[in-house]
Amino acid sequence: MSTDARGPAAPPASPRALPRRTVAQYAIGSLGTGGFATLPGLVLTYYLTDSLGVAAILAGVIVSAAKIWDVIIDPVIGALTDRDLARHGTRRRLMLVGSLALPVLFAVTFAVPPALGPIVGAIWVLVAFLLTATAFSLFQVPYIALPAELTESYDARTTLLTWRVVVLTFAILLFGAGGPLLRTVTGDPTTGYLVMGIVAGITIGVGMLIATGAARHALATRPVMEVAGSATAAEAEFVADEIAGTSGTTTDASPSAFGSGIRANYRAAIDALRRSQPFRALLATFLLQALATGLMLAGAQYLATWVLKSEDAVTFLFVALIAPALFAAPGWGWLARRNGKERVFAVASIVFAIAALATVGAIWAPGAWIYLPVAFAGIAYAGMQSLPMAMLPDVIAHDAQRNGPGRAGAFGGVWTAGETTGFALGATALSIVLAATGYIASTAGESVTQPATALTGIVISFSVVPAALIAVSLVTLARYRLRRQDIESQQD
Repeated sequence: MSTDARGPAAPPASPRALPRRTVAQYAIGSLGTGGFATLPGLVLTYYLTDSLGVAAILAGVIVSAAKIWDVIIDPVIGALTDRDLARHGTRRRLMLVGSLALPVLFAVTFAVPPALGPIVGAIWVLVAFLLTATAFSLFQVPYIALPAELTESYDARTTLLTWRVVVLTFAILLFGAGGPLLRTVTGDPTTGYLVMGIVAGITIGVGMLIATGAARHALATRPVMEVAGSATAAEAEFVADEIAGTSGTTTDASPSAFGSGIRANYRAAIDALRRSQPFRALLATFLLQALATGLMLAGAQYLATWVLKSEDAVTFLFVALIAPALFAAPGWGWLARRNGKERVFAVASIVFAIAALATVGAIWAPGAWIYLPVAFAGIAYAGMQSLPMAMLPDVIAHDAQRNGPGRAGAFGGVWTAGETTGFALGATALSIVLAATGYIASTAGESVTQPATALTGIVISFSVVPAALIAVSLVTLARYRLRRQDIESQQD
């Protein structure tokens, strides 16, 4: 055991087991994150083009604008939540604000009176969805940062994030299948979308609110002195001041980027990208895969309506996609504990790409057979969600060991911005394909016939393009060099 002028160094803390209550509270948050990621991506573009009469390209611009806004604000929220952690000992404040504001704003997004016309309706949706996305980011960014602070264990993080993805897949099934059904309960598209917005908004908000309880457990049992790795209370206080940006001196190793200015907040995000090669590789991989899945998500309703000839078929698509994932997520976690997260992540990605590519046959022979490759994609999707989420806390812990703690919010902000960028570009890519292939927008109740080129574009957007994006993501994943021994050596 090493010594210094202050006496013997404290022995390293052993990885802390996670109470079941903490795991459950954190996992339930994915009821909110899964709902918000699924339902707008599934129905918002379709709501604009087929209920409000907004042109496809403009609908894509609206959805993308909200996501671009996320990219702008997420790094700022990341820095703010890190400062909350240092000053108040918890990340709960922003999580609570987002949880309480989102239900109202989500309902307003789908409350457009059709009589206002396409232009006013488009502006209404744009403003309301921007505000909704802001509320969601206030919750999502600190939520993403929590796992690195809840446990130091490589395998415990896999378990924590596995259960989160179990709830996430259930949420995708619930909102993906239930949301479209809710909009039909009144028999009128206008009031149906409003009912869907109210019920879904409340459900998302409740899930988010429950998850704020997990934020208490991270710091309640991990005081600032332990988080800082400091031997004395005076040193712990100094580290807290450094994280809060209130000390008189700063160094490159200190989290001084979390100052009061917006420029400093962005610098914290850029520094996180610059310092951590594993983070850059993992983020690039996840962004490309979010683009692929976002494209499929946005195209599912169009595939159901125009290729499978039934709006209700979107429910069966989601059951086929998510029901297998509910059972597959624990299996991916078990494989990761035996073989390493990054290797199993690559396997899941390959399976997803092959399954997505198989659906291209719907161009020539649309039919119920498509649910089989979608089910295989669902099995793979569970691994594509749980494993990178379990790898992110490892990346954060690795950076903290090298450069000092207190930056998890900055990493979470960049991660959330990357994820939302991917989903936004997915919807944008779909809208471009629809516009280029001659898709005809319509208002609620209006009957149109889509050209064959538009039908082909819908299928290609659901199959060939996502498969190609996953293939590219494997190249960036190969650059991820963090392994189990790198994480476990930090605990020795």
